[in-house]
Amino acid sequence: MDNVKIILEAIGQRIRSARLEKNMSQEDLAFETKIGVSNISDIERGKANFRVTSLIAICTALEISSDSLIRPDLPQVNDIYQTEFASLLSDCSPTEMETILKFVKNLKETLRANN
Repeated sequence: MDNVKIILEAIGQRIRSARLEKNMSQEDLAFETKIGVSNISDIERGKANFRVTSLIAICTALEISSDSLIRPDLPQVNDIYQTEFASLLSDCSPTEMETILKFVKNLKETLRANN
């Protein structure tokens, strides 16, 4: 398997994960992006080498950064996530923050145990 195929499969998996987090079907994403359903399927399976315009449409429809799809391990992407977390917590009460913190700790432990 060459590097391009590995990269396309990884991007496709991240697109699929983001789509599912938004509770969108492939049909929903296809409609929002004006990309055919079969093309969405091919992209998610890493079978399609797609255009930048398709990537932009997908990111827009899923309301995500292209960096999170292309290079999720970059420090800049982590900075984006940390800023987003801070923004989400900015208007929380101390009780809400404590509950969210406990939830995130448990989620992190579960994710790491399953990897």
